[in-house]
Amino acid sequence: MKNIAVIGAGTMGNGIAHSFAQNGFKVQLIDINEASLKRGIATISKNLDRMVAKERITEAQKTETLTNILTFTDIPTGVTSADLVVEAATENLDLKLKIFKQLDEVCPPNTILATNTSSISITEIAAVTSRPEMVIGMHFMNPVPIMKLVEIIRGYNTSDTVTKRIMDLSKTLGKIPTEVNDYPGFVANRILMPMLNEAIETLYNGVAGVEEIDTVMKLGMAHPMGPLQLADFIGLDVCLSILDVMYKGFKNPKYAPCPLLVNMVNAGKLGVKSGEGFYDYTQSKKAENVSQQFL
Repeated sequence: MKNIAVIGAGTMGNGIAHSFAQNGFKVQLIDINEASLKRGIATISKNLDRMVAKERITEAQKTETLTNILTFTDIPTGVTSADLVVEAATENLDLKLKIFKQLDEVCPPNTILATNTSSISITEIAAVTSRPEMVIGMHFMNPVPIMKLVEIIRGYNTSDTVTKRIMDLSKTLGKIPTEVNDYPGFVANRILMPMLNEAIETLYNGVAGVEEIDTVMKLGMAHPMGPLQLADFIGLDVCLSILDVMYKGFKNPKYAPCPLLVNMVNAGKLGVKSGEGFYDYTQSKKAENVSQQFL
Protein backbone atom coordinates (compact mmCIF):
# COMPACT_ATOMS: atom_id res chain seq x y z
CA MET A 1 0.00 0.00 0.00
CA LYS A 2 1.40 3.36 -1.06
CA ASN A 3 -1.59 5.70 -1.47
CA ILE A 4 -3.75 6.45 1.55
CA ALA A 5 -6.92 8.55 1.43
CA VAL A 6 -8.10 10.07 4.71
CA ILE A 7 -11.63 11.44 4.95
CA GLY A 8 -12.04 14.27 7.45
CA ALA A 9 -9.46 16.94 8.27
CA GLY A 10 -10.40 17.38 11.93
CA THR A 11 -8.35 16.35 14.96
CA MET A 12 -8.24 12.64 14.16
CA GLY A 13 -8.15 12.99 10.38
CA ASN A 14 -5.22 15.39 10.25
CA GLY A 15 -3.40 13.28 12.85
CA ILE A 16 -3.86 10.13 10.76
CA ALA A 17 -2.76 11.96 7.61
CA HIS A 18 0.29 13.28 9.49
CA SER A 19 1.29 9.79 10.65
CA PHE A 20 1.04 8.20 7.21
CA ALA A 21 2.79 11.10 5.45
CA GLN A 22 5.62 11.18 7.97
CA ASN A 23 6.24 7.50 7.24
CA GLY A 24 6.59 7.98 3.50
CA PHE A 25 3.03 7.31 2.27
CA LYS A 26 1.30 9.50 -0.28
CA VAL A 27 -1.78 10.91 1.43
CA GLN A 28 -4.94 12.37 -0.06
CA LEU A 29 -6.64 14.36 2.73
CA ILE A 30 -10.32 14.88 1.90
CA ASP A 31 -12.85 17.23 3.47
CA ILE A 32 -15.84 18.94 1.89
CA ASN A 33 -14.88 22.15 3.70
CA GLU A 34 -11.87 23.97 2.24
CA ALA A 35 -11.40 25.91 5.49
CA SER A 36 -11.20 22.63 7.42
CA LEU A 37 -8.50 21.41 5.06
CA LYS A 38 -6.48 24.59 5.58
CA ARG A 39 -6.83 24.27 9.37
CA GLY A 40 -5.85 20.61 9.16
CA ILE A 41 -2.68 21.31 7.19
CA ALA A 42 -1.84 24.21 9.52
CA THR A 43 -2.21 21.87 12.51
CA ILE A 44 0.04 19.27 10.90
CA SER A 45 2.64 21.95 10.12
CA LYS A 46 2.51 23.30 13.68
CA ASN A 47 2.86 19.81 15.16
CA LEU A 48 5.79 19.08 12.87
CA ASP A 49 7.43 22.34 13.97
CA ARG A 50 7.06 21.23 17.56
CA MET A 51 8.66 17.88 16.73
CA VAL A 52 11.54 19.65 14.95
CA ALA A 53 12.08 21.88 17.99
CA LYS A 54 12.29 18.79 20.19
CA GLU A 55 14.70 17.18 17.69
CA ARG A 56 12.38 14.25 17.04
CA ILE A 57 12.51 14.94 13.30
CA THR A 58 14.59 17.17 11.02
CA GLU A 59 13.48 20.19 9.01
CA ALA A 60 13.93 18.09 5.85
CA GLN A 61 11.61 15.41 7.25
CA LYS A 62 9.02 18.06 8.02
CA THR A 63 9.17 19.34 4.42
CA GLU A 64 8.93 15.82 3.01
CA THR A 65 5.93 15.03 5.25
CA LEU A 66 4.00 18.08 4.05
CA THR A 67 4.93 17.34 0.43
CA ASN A 68 3.40 13.87 0.81
CA ILE A 69 -0.07 15.35 1.52
CA LEU A 70 -2.48 16.56 -1.16
CA THR A 71 -5.91 17.98 -0.30
CA PHE A 72 -9.25 17.41 -1.99
CA THR A 73 -12.79 18.67 -1.41
CA ASP A 74 -14.64 15.76 -3.03
CA ILE A 75 -14.41 12.04 -2.36
CA PRO A 76 -14.44 10.65 -5.94
CA THR A 77 -11.40 12.68 -6.99
CA GLY A 78 -9.50 12.03 -3.79
CA VAL A 79 -9.83 8.24 -3.76
CA THR A 80 -9.16 7.38 -7.41
CA SER A 81 -5.76 5.82 -6.67
CA ALA A 82 -6.26 4.87 -3.01
CA ASP A 83 -5.05 1.50 -1.77
CA LEU A 84 -6.63 2.25 1.59
CA VAL A 85 -9.25 4.77 2.70
CA VAL A 86 -9.43 5.72 6.37
CA GLU A 87 -12.66 7.49 7.25
CA ALA A 88 -12.32 9.90 10.20
CA ALA A 89 -15.55 11.88 9.96
CA THR A 90 -17.84 12.79 12.85
CA GLU A 91 -18.96 9.91 15.07
CA ASN A 92 -22.41 9.72 13.48
CA LEU A 93 -23.80 6.45 12.13
CA ASP A 94 -25.92 7.93 9.33
CA LEU A 95 -23.01 10.02 8.07
CA LYS A 96 -20.64 7.06 8.10
CA LEU A 97 -23.12 4.84 6.27
CA LYS A 98 -23.53 7.51 3.60
CA ILE A 99 -19.76 7.87 3.20
CA PHE A 100 -19.11 4.13 2.96
CA LYS A 101 -21.87 3.60 0.44
CA GLN A 102 -20.26 6.29 -1.72
CA LEU A 103 -16.76 4.89 -1.18
CA ASP A 104 -17.90 1.47 -2.31
CA GLU A 105 -19.22 3.00 -5.54
CA VAL A 106 -16.20 5.16 -6.44
CA CYS A 107 -13.15 3.32 -5.04
CA PRO A 108 -11.20 0.76 -7.07
CA PRO A 109 -12.31 -2.85 -6.35
CA ASN A 110 -9.10 -3.63 -4.45
CA THR A 111 -9.31 -0.64 -2.09
CA ILE A 112 -9.60 -1.53 1.60
CA LEU A 113 -12.11 0.64 3.46
CA ALA A 114 -11.29 1.46 7.09
CA THR A 115 -13.08 3.56 9.68
CA ASN A 116 -11.60 5.33 12.68
CA THR A 117 -14.87 4.97 14.59
CA SER A 118 -14.42 4.60 18.33
CA SER A 119 -17.65 2.73 18.99
CA ILE A 120 -19.91 2.16 15.95
CA SER A 121 -20.35 -1.36 14.57
CA ILE A 122 -17.94 -2.23 11.76
CA THR A 123 -20.37 -4.94 10.64
CA GLU A 124 -23.19 -2.41 10.27
CA ILE A 125 -20.97 -0.02 8.30
CA ALA A 126 -19.70 -2.85 6.07
CA ALA A 127 -23.25 -3.98 5.31
CA VAL A 128 -23.91 -0.95 3.07
CA THR A 129 -21.01 -1.94 0.81
CA SER A 130 -20.55 -4.74 -1.73
CA ARG A 131 -17.17 -5.58 -0.14
CA PRO A 132 -17.83 -6.29 3.56
CA GLU A 133 -14.80 -8.58 3.68
CA MET A 134 -12.64 -5.50 2.92
CA VAL A 135 -14.10 -3.22 5.60
CA ILE A 136 -12.25 -2.92 8.91
CA GLY A 137 -11.85 -0.63 11.91
CA MET A 138 -8.63 1.30 12.57
CA HIS A 139 -9.24 3.12 15.85
CA PHE A 140 -6.28 5.46 16.34
CA MET A 141 -5.70 7.25 19.65
CA ASN A 142 -5.35 11.03 20.04
CA PRO A 143 -2.83 12.58 19.48
CA VAL A 144 -2.30 10.18 16.58
CA PRO A 145 1.36 11.01 15.74
CA ILE A 146 2.42 10.15 19.29
CA MET A 147 0.08 7.48 20.66
CA LYS A 148 1.21 3.94 19.83
CA LEU A 149 -2.03 1.97 20.05
CA VAL A 150 -4.30 1.22 17.11
CA GLU A 151 -7.35 -0.93 17.79
CA ILE A 152 -7.90 -3.12 14.74
CA ILE A 153 -11.56 -4.12 14.72
CA ARG A 154 -12.78 -7.01 12.61
CA GLY A 155 -16.34 -6.85 11.35
CA TYR A 156 -18.32 -10.08 11.09
CA ASN A 157 -17.19 -10.55 7.47
CA THR A 158 -13.72 -8.94 7.56
CA SER A 159 -11.27 -11.36 5.93
CA ASP A 160 -8.13 -12.75 7.55
CA THR A 161 -6.09 -11.36 4.64
CA VAL A 162 -7.36 -7.80 5.11
CA THR A 163 -6.86 -8.00 8.87
CA LYS A 164 -3.25 -9.14 8.46
CA ARG A 165 -2.52 -6.42 5.89
CA ILE A 166 -3.86 -3.71 8.19
CA MET A 167 -2.03 -5.14 11.21
CA ASP A 168 1.22 -5.14 9.23
CA LEU A 169 0.55 -1.66 7.84
CA SER A 170 0.00 -0.27 11.33
CA LYS A 171 3.39 -1.59 12.40
CA THR A 172 5.07 0.32 9.55
CA LEU A 173 3.70 3.49 11.18
CA GLY A 174 5.49 2.59 14.40
CA LYS A 175 2.18 1.66 16.02
CA ILE A 176 1.24 -1.34 18.13
CA PRO A 177 -1.91 -2.82 16.55
CA THR A 178 -4.22 -4.84 18.78
CA GLU A 179 -6.93 -7.00 17.19
CA VAL A 180 -10.38 -6.88 18.80
CA ASN A 181 -13.84 -8.04 17.83
CA ASP A 182 -16.83 -5.95 16.85
CA TYR A 183 -18.84 -5.13 19.97
CA PRO A 184 -20.03 -1.67 21.10
CA GLY A 185 -17.12 0.43 22.34
CA PHE A 186 -14.63 -2.29 21.35
CA VAL A 187 -12.05 -2.52 24.20
CA ALA A 188 -10.69 0.99 24.76
CA ASN A 189 -13.96 2.84 25.12
CA ARG A 190 -15.87 -0.03 26.69
CA ILE A 191 -13.51 0.33 29.64
CA LEU A 192 -12.69 4.05 29.46
CA MET A 193 -16.13 5.61 28.96
CA PRO A 194 -17.82 4.05 32.02
CA MET A 195 -14.89 5.37 34.08
CA LEU A 196 -15.30 8.89 32.68
CA ASN A 197 -19.06 8.67 33.17
CA GLU A 198 -18.56 7.56 36.79
CA ALA A 199 -16.26 10.54 37.37
CA ILE A 200 -19.01 12.81 36.03
CA GLU A 201 -21.55 11.04 38.28
CA THR A 202 -19.22 11.63 41.24
CA LEU A 203 -19.21 15.35 40.45
CA TYR A 204 -22.98 15.33 39.80
CA ASN A 205 -23.61 13.74 43.21
CA GLY A 206 -21.49 16.34 45.00
CA VAL A 207 -18.88 13.92 46.29
CA ALA A 208 -16.04 16.24 45.26
CA GLY A 209 -15.18 19.08 42.90
CA VAL A 210 -13.65 18.89 39.42
CA GLU A 211 -10.03 19.47 40.40
CA GLU A 212 -10.34 17.23 43.45
CA ILE A 213 -11.66 14.31 41.38
CA ASP A 214 -8.90 14.73 38.82
CA THR A 215 -6.23 15.07 41.53
CA VAL A 216 -7.30 11.81 43.17
CA MET A 217 -7.04 9.92 39.89
CA LYS A 218 -3.74 11.52 38.86
CA LEU A 219 -1.95 11.16 42.17
CA GLY A 220 -3.71 8.07 43.50
CA MET A 221 -3.99 6.03 40.30
CA ALA A 222 -0.99 7.45 38.36
CA HIS A 223 -3.18 8.61 35.48
CA PRO A 224 -1.37 11.25 33.36
CA MET A 225 -4.61 13.23 33.05
CA GLY A 226 -7.66 13.32 35.31
CA PRO A 227 -10.89 11.81 33.94
CA LEU A 228 -12.76 15.11 33.72
CA GLN A 229 -9.87 16.83 31.96
CA LEU A 230 -9.60 13.82 29.64
CA ALA A 231 -13.32 14.04 28.86
CA ASP A 232 -12.80 17.72 27.94
CA PHE A 233 -9.89 16.72 25.72
CA ILE A 234 -11.88 13.99 23.94
CA GLY A 235 -14.96 16.21 23.60
CA LEU A 236 -18.02 15.81 25.81
CA ASP A 237 -20.22 15.35 22.74
CA VAL A 238 -18.01 12.47 21.61
CA CYS A 239 -18.16 10.91 25.07
CA LEU A 240 -21.95 11.18 25.03
CA SER A 241 -22.16 9.67 21.56
CA ILE A 242 -20.03 6.68 22.54
CA LEU A 243 -21.99 6.08 25.73
CA ASP A 244 -25.24 6.25 23.75
CA VAL A 245 -23.91 3.62 21.33
CA MET A 246 -22.96 1.30 24.19
CA TYR A 247 -26.20 1.91 26.09
CA LYS A 248 -28.21 1.10 22.96
CA GLY A 249 -26.02 -1.87 22.04
CA PHE A 250 -25.89 -3.57 25.43
CA LYS A 251 -29.20 -2.31 26.85
CA ASN A 252 -27.45 -2.10 30.21
CA PRO A 253 -28.07 0.86 32.56
CA LYS A 254 -24.41 0.96 33.60
CA TYR A 255 -23.70 2.62 30.25
CA ALA A 256 -26.43 5.27 30.61
CA PRO A 257 -24.89 8.76 30.29
CA CYS A 258 -24.93 10.92 33.42
CA PRO A 259 -27.60 13.66 33.26
CA LEU A 260 -24.87 16.26 33.88
CA LEU A 261 -23.03 15.13 30.75
CA VAL A 262 -26.23 15.34 28.71
CA ASN A 263 -27.01 18.83 29.99
CA MET A 264 -23.50 20.11 29.32
CA VAL A 265 -23.57 18.86 25.72
CA ASN A 266 -27.02 20.38 25.20
CA ALA A 267 -25.64 23.66 26.55
CA GLY A 268 -22.73 23.58 24.09
CA LYS A 269 -20.12 23.00 26.80
CA LEU A 270 -18.08 20.44 24.86
CA GLY A 271 -14.65 20.80 26.42
CA VAL A 272 -11.45 22.06 24.80
CA LYS A 273 -12.94 22.52 21.33
CA SER A 274 -15.73 24.82 22.53
CA GLY A 275 -13.57 26.67 25.05
CA GLU A 276 -15.42 25.37 28.09
CA GLY A 277 -16.28 22.02 29.63
CA PHE A 278 -15.39 20.92 33.14
CA TYR A 279 -12.57 23.47 32.85
CA ASP A 280 -12.56 26.95 31.32
CA TYR A 281 -10.20 27.28 28.34
CA THR A 282 -11.35 30.68 27.11
CA GLN A 283 -9.03 33.00 29.03
CA SER A 284 -5.66 31.39 28.37
CA LYS A 285 -3.58 29.13 26.19
CA LYS A 286 -4.74 26.19 28.28
CA ALA A 287 -6.81 24.68 25.46
CA GLU A 288 -3.82 24.53 23.14
CA ASN A 289 -1.58 23.25 25.91
CA VAL A 290 -3.98 20.40 26.71
CA SER A 291 -4.38 19.47 23.06
CA GLN A 292 -0.67 19.43 22.34
CA GLN A 293 0.86 18.29 25.61
CA PHE A 294 2.16 15.05 24.10
CA LEU A 295 3.74 16.63 21.00
